[in-house]
Amino acid sequence: MPVTLGYEEKKYMMGDAPDYDRSQWLNEKFKLGLDFPNLPYLIDGAHKITQSKAIWGCIAYKHNLCGETEGEKIWEDILENQLVDNHVQLARLCYNPDFKKLKAEYLEALPAMLKLYSQFLGKQPWFLGDKITLGLEISAYMKSSCFLPRPVFTKMAVWGNK
Repeated sequence: MPVTLGYEEKKYMMGDAPDYDRSQWLNEKFKLGLDFPNLPYLIDGAHKITQSKAIWGCIAYKHNLCGETEGEKIWEDILENQLVDNHVQLARLCYNPDFKKLKAEYLEALPAMLKLYSQFLGKQPWFLGDKITLGLEISAYMKSSCFLPRPVFTKMAVWGNK
């Protein structure tokens, strides 16, 4: 039962190296009424939200796609933060000029990191037990025509920028 969200997507273009012109975003950044102007942002009625995790949370709360019990909420926080940690590790690698040198070490550690998720999911059908959470909606989005698998990072990254 995918949740359909009506929204307007606004894309800001970044220039090429060496300057990576961001004027399109910077000219609008402080005119949107965002408390902490950043990308991505979501304007949902009176709510103006920045930061990916806060946006995911807003969508999850609004459509009851989040933990209900204390235990579910704790696991949800743990999993969200684990995902953020893993994303930061990948970003550090991808923005590092020594990407090619460091890539092998990252790939060597990757199976152990993914095994933790696999072991956890092996115990239950969904990350929060029997409750379907925002993760399912992300899966539905990834199968939609709106999903863009790349770029993962901005043009400044060594990998995942195209």
